[in-house]
Amino acid sequence: MMPRAKLLEQKRDAARTWLDGRALPEGGAWASKARKAAEARLREMGLPSKRDEYWRYTDPRRMTEHAPQTAVLHDTGTDAPVFDQMDRVKLVFVDGVFDAAASDAPELAGVEISQLADAARSDLHWARDLYGVLEARGQSPVARPLASLNTAFATEGVLIRVTGKASKPIALIYRRSATDADAMMHHVIRLDAGAELTLLEDGPVAARSNQVTEFDLAEGAQLHHIRVQGRDHERAGATHLFARVEAQAQLKSFTLSANGALTRNEAVIWLDGQNGSAHIAGACVGDGAFHHDDTVFINHAAPRCESRQVFKKVLRHGAVGVFQGKILVDQIAQLTDGYQISQSLLLDEDAQFLAKPELEIYADDVKCSHGSTSGEIDPNQLFYLRARGVPERRAKMLLVLAFLAEALEEIADADLAEELREHLKAWFDRRG
Repeated sequence: MMPRAKLLEQKRDAARTWLDGRALPEGGAWASKARKAAEARLREMGLPSKRDEYWRYTDPRRMTEHAPQTAVLHDTGTDAPVFDQMDRVKLVFVDGVFDAAASDAPELAGVEISQLADAARSDLHWARDLYGVLEARGQSPVARPLASLNTAFATEGVLIRVTGKASKPIALIYRRSATDADAMMHHVIRLDAGAELTLLEDGPVAARSNQVTEFDLAEGAQLHHIRVQGRDHERAGATHLFARVEAQAQLKSFTLSANGALTRNEAVIWLDGQNGSAHIAGACVGDGAFHHDDTVFINHAAPRCESRQVFKKVLRHGAVGVFQGKILVDQIAQLTDGYQISQSLLLDEDAQFLAKPELEIYADDVKCSHGSTSGEIDPNQLFYLRARGVPERRAKMLLVLAFLAEALEEIADADLAEELREHLKAWFDRRG
C-alpha cells in the first residue's frame, strides 16, 4: 500500500500539471475571491485518485484528463422529450453554454434569475455570499476536488433566488452539439424563508461534464428537484449537489439515469435547523459499458430532522453500479430519523453492484437504519406472470418497474413520477 504522504504528493502533482498554463476566469471582486480560494483548495488536496477511499470503486481519470474523450452524438429523434407537456420556464444550455435564443424569458418564473457569466463580472450580487461557500464546507470530512475545480473555473450556470412561491417550475435543459464538448457549469439556488420551487433538469450536457449545484434553503422553504440524465451512451459526467437545509425546510431530490459510460453523482446535505427534512433518491438503468456511482453524505446537525436515501439500480451486460452513502448524526441531533436503502437488480451474471453504506451516530435518541441488497428477478414472480399469459419481455419489464417503484415514490408530483415511469418503459422497449 502506498504511504499516504506519497499518494498526496502525487495527487498534488497531478493538480499542478492540470492547472499549469490555465488562468482563472476574470471577474468581479466576489467571483475572483471565490475562484482563487477554490484553486488553493484544489492545489492542497490534489486531483482524485482511484487509491482514494471514496474513489476506490470508480476510476476518476476520465474526469481529470486534459481533454475529454469524444462521445458520439445520440439521435434523440426517437426519444420523447421529458417534461415537454409541463408548463415550465425553459433555460437551455448547449454544450454547457447558455443559449438565450432557445430559452424562455426568465421573468416568467416570477423569481430572480441571472447567468453566472454575467453576475461574475459585477462586484455586487446576492450570490457573493453563497458561491463556493457550501462547496468549501463540503470538503470535510471527505475531499471533493472535482467540485473545487468547478468552483475555480466554471463560467456558465444560473443563479436563482426565490422569495415566494415560483409561479412555474424552472427547467434547465442541456443539449449537446459537439462530439468533444467539455462543459463546466455551476448553479446557485437560494430559497428565502417560506419560498417554494420545482427545479427540473434534463439532457446529456456534453461529452464530459462537471457540474456543481449549491442549494440554500432558509426556514420553511420547499425545493423539489427532479433530474433526468440520459440519451447519450458514451458521455461522462460528474455532478455535485451541496445543500444547506434550515429549520422546517424540505428538500426532495430525485435523479433518473439511463445510459452513459461514466456517471458520478455526489450529494452533501446538512440539516442545520430543527424539523428539517432531506430526501434524496435515484433510479438508474444501465446496459453494457455503463458505470454509475451515487455517493451521498447527510449530516444531521440539528434535532428532530428526517432524512431518506433511496437508490435503486437495474444493471445488465457488464454494467457496474456503485452506492456509497453515509448518515452522520451529531451529538446535538436528538430525535433524528434517518433511513437509507440501496438495492440493485442484476439481470445477468455479468453485471456488478458495489455498495458501502455507513452510519456514524453520536446522539442517544435516534431512529436510523440502512440496508443494501443485490439480486436477480424472482423466478417465482416471473413464473406467476408468465402463467397468466404475460409475455416474458413484458413480465420482466413489469418486475423491473415494481423494483424501481420505491425510488419513484420519492417524487412528490404524481404526474411527474408517472412521466418518468413511461420514460423507463420506453427505454426498455428500445433496449429489449
